[in-house]
Amino acid sequence: MRRSGRVQWSERERAPGAKPRVIIVGAGVGGLSAGCYGQMSGMETRVFEKHVLPGGCCTAWSRDGYVFDYCIEWLTGTAPGNEAHQVWRELGALDGKTIRNFEVFNTVVDDDGRSVVFYNDPDRLERHLLRLSPADAPLIRSFCRDLRRFTDIDIFPFLKPAPLLTLREKARALRKILPLLNLFRRTAGTSMESFAARFEDPLLRRALPFVFFQDHEVFPLLPYLFNIAGAHQSNAGFPQGGSLGLARSIEERYTSLGGRIDYRTRVERILIEDGRAVGVELRGGERHYADHVVAACDGATTLDRLLKGRYSSPRTDRLFQSVLGTPKLVYPGVVSVFVGFAGDVAPDAPHSATYLLSAADSARLPGVLQDSLVVQLRSRFSDGLAPPGKSVIHCSYFSDYTSWKELRRTDRRAYRARKQEAGRFVREFLERHHPGIAARIEVVDVATPATTERYTGNLHGSILAWKSYTEADGLIQHLIEKDRLQLPGLDGLWLAGQWFTGGGLIRVAAGGRFVAQYLCEELGLKFRAWESTAGETWHPGKLGHLPQLDKSMR
Repeated sequence: MRRSGRVQWSERERAPGAKPRVIIVGAGVGGLSAGCYGQMSGMETRVFEKHVLPGGCCTAWSRDGYVFDYCIEWLTGTAPGNEAHQVWRELGALDGKTIRNFEVFNTVVDDDGRSVVFYNDPDRLERHLLRLSPADAPLIRSFCRDLRRFTDIDIFPFLKPAPLLTLREKARALRKILPLLNLFRRTAGTSMESFAARFEDPLLRRALPFVFFQDHEVFPLLPYLFNIAGAHQSNAGFPQGGSLGLARSIEERYTSLGGRIDYRTRVERILIEDGRAVGVELRGGERHYADHVVAACDGATTLDRLLKGRYSSPRTDRLFQSVLGTPKLVYPGVVSVFVGFAGDVAPDAPHSATYLLSAADSARLPGVLQDSLVVQLRSRFSDGLAPPGKSVIHCSYFSDYTSWKELRRTDRRAYRARKQEAGRFVREFLERHHPGIAARIEVVDVATPATTERYTGNLHGSILAWKSYTEADGLIQHLIEKDRLQLPGLDGLWLAGQWFTGGGLIRVAAGGRFVAQYLCEELGLKFRAWESTAGETWHPGKLGHLPQLDKSMR
C-alpha cells in the first residue's frame, strides 16, 4: 500500500477549502493517468487496485529469474516532438530509460521458408519487395509512396478532447488535416485485406495482413502506414523495462505527486445517492467517499458489477450488447508461450517474426485462430528480461477464449494438458528453426485467454478490447466527445480505460488525461500538466517484486 496520508476518505463531507476528492477504481494505465493529471490539477486522488501490481494488461510476471513481458510490442510516442511523447513525459513513463528501435517492423515467413522483411525505411522496403515480386511493382510503389508521406505526419490528438478545444486550436488542427484529407480517405477506405488480394505474388498476398504480427482483419491501410512510418522515425520503439517498467514509472510519478494507491483492495460496488456517485464499497463492507469516482477497470465489470446493471447509455448498450457479440469487432484472446533458455539464438535471427503455419502444424497448435505463430526474441527488446547469459522468447497466437475458459471450468486436468500441448508444440517448433535450442530450454510458461482474464480482470482475456476502424470506434468517439465519458442519469462518475477510450496504451493514457480535463471543467479547476523531471537511470530493480502465476491464476 502506498499512501500520501492527510485525507479522511471515510468521511462523507470534505473540510471547507480542502481539495476535491476523487476515487479511482483500477491502477491500469488509464487509472494512473487520470490520477497523475488529477494530482497535477489540484485534486486529492486515491486509487483502489485489486491486484498487487500497477498496469492492468500492461504487465509482466516472473519465473526462475526470467521476466515474461506480456504487453508492449511497440509504443507510440517514444521520439520527441509529438503529442503522444508529451503525454508519456508528463506521466514519467520514459524517465531515465533508453529506447530500443529496430530497422524492421516484422518478418513474415511462410510454411515453405520464404520470407518478407517489412523494413521501416520506405526505400529499403520498396527495394526488398520489388526483388520479391517485380510483377507487383505498381502496388509496391503505391504503398511505399504513401508510407513516405506518413513519415511527416503528426496530427493525431492525444492532449485534449474535441469539446474542450478552443476555436484557435480547432482552426490549427483543421489547417494540418486539410492537405491530408485525400490521403486519409483513401488509406482509411481501403482495407488491407482487399489491398493484399490484388498482389500476384502468393507470399505477399498472405504476408501483408501480418505486418502487425497477427492479422487484424478489419484494419485499413492507414494504421499500417502510420505505425511503420512512426517506427522509421524512432517513434514506435520499445522502452527499457518493458510493459511493467512503463507501469512502474507511471506509478512512481503518481505517488511522487502525492497520490495514494491501495493494492489488494477489491471494490465491490460504486455507492450512489440521489443519482450521484459518492464513493465505493470494498469487499468486507468498508466504505470510502469522494466528490467524484473514476471507473478505470474492465468495462463490463464497471457496468454489470460495480453499477449492478442500473446505469448505461445507448452507446455502452450498443458496445456491450451488440458489438461485443461480433467476433470481428473485438480482439480475441491470446495464448502466450514464454520460453527461457541458456545462451542465445543466431545473431541474424529476426527479433520478431510471424510464421504462417502449414495445415499439419495448425492442426497441432491448440485453439489457433489464424494459422500463424508469432515468435519474438524478447531479450533483444530490453535488458533485464533474462538472467545473465540467458534469453527469453515469447511465442503467441490469437485463440478462442470460450474453449479455454470452459475447459478450465469443467476439467482442470484437461486444461493443463492442453496448455502442455501448446508448450510442446512451441518447443518442437523452435528446435526446427533454431537447431539445438531444445536442449538449452530451462522454462516453458503458458498463459491462455483464461489466464489473462484472471490475472488482469479483463473481459474474455481481450488485451486490446474493441478493434479500431470499426463501428466500435465511432461509439467510443461519441462516448468521449458527446457523453464526455459519463453515463446519463449518473453524476459524479467518469469512465476510463480501454473499453471506454479505446485500446492501445497511448489512447488509454490520453483517455485518463481527458477525464482529468473534464473533471477540471466541472470543478472549476485549471487543468495543469508538466513533464516529469526525474532523471534517475532506469534499472531492472525498479520492476520491484514480480509475482509468479500460481495455479489459481493459470
